[in-house]
Formats: sequence, structure tokens, C-alpha cells
Amino acid sequence: MIGLSAWSLLPIIITLVVSLWTRKVVLGLFYGVVTGVLMLQDSFNPLALIGGLVQFHLVPQVMDSYNAGVLVLLVFIGGFVALMEQSGGGHAFAERVTTWVKSQWQVQIASWFGGIVIFFSDLGTPLIIGPVFRPLFDKLKVSRQKLAFIVDSTASPVAILVPFIGWGVYIMGLIRKELVLYRPELTEWDAFVGAIPFQFYALLAVIVVPVLAIHKMDFGPMAQADRHVQQGTPQGYTQVSVSSFSHPNAKASFVWAPLLVMLAVILLMLVPQGFPLQQVSGAAFRAALASGYFFAATTLILLMAYHRVRKLIEGINLYLQGMNNMMQIAIVLILAWTLSALGKELGTAAYIADVAKAGFPAWLLPAATFLIAAIISFATGSSWGTFAIMMPLVLPTAFAIDAPLLVCIGAVLSGGLFGDHCSPISETTVFASTGAGCDQYEHFRTQLPYALMNGVLALAGFVMSGAYPTPYVLLLVLALQLIVLTLHAKWNSPAAG
Repeated sequence: MIGLSAWSLLPIIITLVVSLWTRKVVLGLFYGVVTGVLMLQDSFNPLALIGGLVQFHLVPQVMDSYNAGVLVLLVFIGGFVALMEQSGGGHAFAERVTTWVKSQWQVQIASWFGGIVIFFSDLGTPLIIGPVFRPLFDKLKVSRQKLAFIVDSTASPVAILVPFIGWGVYIMGLIRKELVLYRPELTEWDAFVGAIPFQFYALLAVIVVPVLAIHKMDFGPMAQADRHVQQGTPQGYTQVSVSSFSHPNAKASFVWAPLLVMLAVILLMLVPQGFPLQQVSGAAFRAALASGYFFAATTLILLMAYHRVRKLIEGINLYLQGMNNMMQIAIVLILAWTLSALGKELGTAAYIADVAKAGFPAWLLPAATFLIAAIISFATGSSWGTFAIMMPLVLPTAFAIDAPLLVCIGAVLSGGLFGDHCSPISETTVFASTGAGCDQYEHFRTQLPYALMNGVLALAGFVMSGAYPTPYVLLLVLALQLIVLTLHAKWNSPAAG
């Protein structure tokens, strides 16, 4: 056991250095865990190191009943998401939406709405919405850079606000580890939902799209890209072959019918236990979610077979493949849980909290957290990895110095998302540009001014909510966004020039 000293920070420093150097958060977490185990050993013994790592650190995390429940739920979610992405339902739904599109602002709102409805997959959304709306954007002379921006703004920013999909389950898994020690009376569900009004960046990113579209307030490189398209000289387009899965028999009901089944199953299982008026145990809620996802997947497999989109065995194989796709997320979670447990043994969180008590103002912690998370996410291109690194550090510090917990959770999530949105190497940047059919750098270049604007506004929100932790700060931040856009549009209007 190591006392409260700066040496306890070594595993997290190794995690950060390796993650930033290799841009692989899994590697960073692994080397951080190995470093922590090594620090707990009396002498260096490679065989004992790996054996101890597996026996005394990794296996206990997997065998923990809560952790096991989260991993099982993620597997069910992965299978359902794969079915949704490969059913043709998203394509059919998006095409249905496009039937009433006649103008430039309508096509932007339609693609924005489609991205919100297909909330279950942050990486699947760009590859469903992008290819469907790309021809319509070209026809109505709206740049593909704008399409990439819209699908990027309705992928991760929407997914991170939903507690019952992969994002929410993953984040609650990280939050719960800290709540058990410091606030056992608060459930991870309540903490996640309570932090939604403080997810300033995600909410700003989602809201800015219709504001820009309806009021024609585009600026910077995005406005230039649109002008080039309207002049018949589009720039930064690519010859794309990617397209979303489609089938002549696919129906829009492939999207909403399974979701209705999921909702019905969840309510049937939880309402008898008092939900939503009474608190339901986490185990019961995860069981209901897993059951809901299973029956939703079964419904979709049967619908695809009935409409002859995919044979029954094809649907089952897709489902199993989707389950397998969650393996990397499971690995990140297990390593993050292990690093958190090692940090407690080494006194990492206690040391940081002790240093913070010496004079770090509690009201400033959310803003500082937002900036640090943004830097890590920008450099690694991974918001999920950033959450795994930051949650075990920030939450104990918040408890120690009495900083607003929900605001700090929102700061970790917003910072990770902001850095990811600004990063040219993030998966969402690649998928959004690929689905829209524009150059990756073009998407990064045209989206960056909007991301920076929202990032600055989010930072201001965390400064204010750090001192006054009320959800009403969100209304002020959204009002500031509208004021900034209005003033910018006025200053850059032809009359002003």
C-alpha cells in the first residue's frame, strides 16, 4: 500500500502518455494497469506480474455482479444495433422523410431529424443518413460539408444523452464505481439523468443545426463551401462507394416497431415494481433493459424474415456478429474498472483530492475538467477512452472538495465530446465525412468553427454552473448561443458590409 504521494499518479500518467503517443486508449489503459500492479508488488517478477494482474485484478472486476450485468447488457445492445444498421429500416425511414423535402432548409432539418431518430448507433448514423441524403443535398445545392456536420452533430451528441443505449450504459458503469464509495444512496441512473442538463456541449451541438438551417446563419469555411456549391464549383468532394444497406422490401417500421416492443417490455417489467414513481434496483433495471433489447431484436429478425429482406438465419447471424462487436468496448470498461480499483489501492484519488483541498476552488473544478477532458479527447480521438480516464479522477475530487457532482459529470462528458468533435483523427470525423462523401479534412475544417463556438459557450456554462449548480444555466447558455449567432450574422450581412 502506497501512502498519499505523487507516485500514486504514475499509473494514470503512463495511461495518458501511452494513449496520446499511440492514440490507442486500450493500450494506454493496459500499460497503466500493469504499472499499478507492478507498484503493488514487492519485487519485479514478470510471471507473478501477469498472473497477479489476471487473478487478483481483472477477474474480480469481471466477476463483480454489477460489472457482469453491464457487460451482458452491452452484448444485447450490440446485437440489436447491428440488426438495426443492416435491416434497411433506417434507409427506408430516411427516404420516407425525404418525400416532403423541397428546399435547402428543409433538407437540413430532415437530415437532422433523421439523425436524432436513429439514435441507437453513433457510428451507424453517418453511414445511414449520409448516403440517403447525399443525392438530395447535391440536388438542392447544399454542400456535403454541411451534411457531414449535421450527421456528426446528431451522432455522438444525441447518443450521449440517452441513458439506455450503449453510451449511457458504458458511462453509468464508470460512474457507479465512484458512487459506491462516496454516495451509495445515489444510483448511477439518477446521476446520469441528473447530469443531462449539464451536458452543455452535446445540447449546444444538437440545437445549433436547426438554428443555422432556418435562419441561414452559416459562417466561416462552411459558408464558403455552400457558396462554392451554389456557384456550381463544389470543392472537397470525394468519389464515394459507401452506401447504407437498403432493400426494396425494407420498411420504416423496422425502426419504430422494435423500439415500441422494447419500451413495452421495459414498462411491463418495471411498472409492477413501482417505476417510475419509486426507485427500482439497478439489477432489475438492467434485466429489464436486456429483456427489452432481446425482444426488440427478435421482433426485427422476424420482420426482416416476413418481408423477405433477410432470411431468419441471416438475422440471427447478424445479431451474433453485433454481440461480438462490443468486445473492444467491454475490454475498455474492464481495464477502466481495474485502473480505478488500483488507484484506490495506491491512493491516487485520495492524493488528488488532498492536493485539491489545499486551495483548488470547488467552483472551478467543472471548467478545469472540461478543458482537460477536451485535450485528452482531441489528442486521442476517443471520447469513450477519455471518460474511462477522467471519471475515476474527477468524481473523488468533486466529493473531496464539495464541488457540484452532476456538473462535474457533465463536464467530463462534454469535454470528451468537444475534443472528439474537434479532432481530425476521431472515428466520428471519419464516418461523418465518409457517409457525406466529402474529404475528411474538409469536414474537420468546416466544422471546427462551430465546435469551437459551442466549446467556448460550454466552458462559460461550466464556470457559471460551478458556482451556481442549477439546470437553469442551460437556458442561459442556449440563449448566449443564439445571441452570438445573431450578432455574427448581423455583422457579416451585406448591409453591414
